Amino acid sequence: MLKVAVVMGSKSDIEAVKPALKALKKFDVPFFVRILSAHRTPDEVHQLVDDADKNGVGVFIAAAGKAAHLAGVIAGLTVLPVIGIPMKSSTMDGLDSLLSVVQMPSGVPVATVAINGSENAGILATQILSLSEPTLVEKLKNYKIEMKQKVLKDDCDVQKEIDSL
Repeated sequence: MLKVAVVMGSKSDIEAVKPALKALKKFDVPFFVRILSAHRTPDEVHQLVDDADKNGVGVFIAAAGKAAHLAGVIAGLTVLPVIGIPMKSSTMDGLDSLLSVVQMPSGVPVATVAINGSENAGILATQILSLSEPTLVEKLKNYKIEMKQKVLKDDCDVQKEIDSL
């Protein structure tokens, strides 16, 4: 199975990225994590992308804040799917990061999740890999069923609570 390369612009992003890693683990999707900066370690970012085939990478997840160019730089260097996670930062509560990730020029797409929305990044990466991994399709279907069951249970619990008022 192809891997997901999870790249963070800073060590401070790890807590916000953990939900993505947990989602990947839930679906048994192999991944590795790197801390690389589009601005401070551009050569290493280029090398990571250059080595993607050799390392079995099928999808990139890139988390960065403020200028948040990491996902865009990666997308500019590869034809593989890139999912950007804009990080909430001290500037504009992450709106600056969101705009940096989502406003890509034509021909250089980056799928973008919500500010600090890393769980969805992990799920989206799994959905992308499921196109060539039938086992992931079944796991994703089961996950949707679990979510549905939880909502219906919550609804039932709330109805009971309201009835007892």
